[in-house]
Amino acid sequence: MKLLLAEDTADLNRALTAILTHEGYDVTPCLDGAQAYSHILEDSYDAVILDIMMPKKDGMEVLRDMRSMHILTPVLMLTAKSEVDDRVAGLDAGADDYLTKPFAMKEFLARVRSLIRRRTNYGSSILTFGTLRLSADTFELACENSVRLSTREFELMQELILSAGRPLESKWLLDHIWASEPDADDETIWFYISYLRRKLTAVVSTACIEGEKGGSFTLKERSAL
Repeated sequence: MKLLLAEDTADLNRALTAILTHEGYDVTPCLDGAQAYSHILEDSYDAVILDIMMPKKDGMEVLRDMRSMHILTPVLMLTAKSEVDDRVAGLDAGADDYLTKPFAMKEFLARVRSLIRRRTNYGSSILTFGTLRLSADTFELACENSVRLSTREFELMQELILSAGRPLESKWLLDHIWASEPDADDETIWFYISYLRRKLTAVVSTACIEGEKGGSFTLKERSAL
């Protein structure tokens, strides 16, 4: 598995590169966003790890430029910021996952494994619910318009479509989607549910997600409510 690691703190870059290499990954390290983007244009990777705060080109710029070029490689964002607005900005730009510094190396490796595992396991199937389409190949949610989903959004939307019309309990979602994240809770699920609702509106779908924070969630057609 080939990984691109962009982290401008030299000591942390060396440490992460050494750990990932020890785990069997082929790692391309770089210290600024411009160099990272150059590598991304010249080569293909199974996943990209981007620090947000970098010289020459910050991680968010690199991510936006990747997605504007239709480069769908999964991206894990590293950030010292933990506010909800920063997470939203990352997801808006096309991030698949984020990890707040400081982090434990075990959690970092688990996030990388999870990102790659989910990406390689999806295949190229398309799930449908009414006129709504979800592509595992491109991570696109489409109806009249289309939007790209993050990995977590995709996995949550996938479960909702597969269980359409039936409620999914918050605990079940935590156990199946966020099993590798012990700090995930009802607030985490609500964050992603709220985001998916916005994207359903963006693609002009008649589907909606019914449910409240801490309870269960069901995908339904609006006319059926």
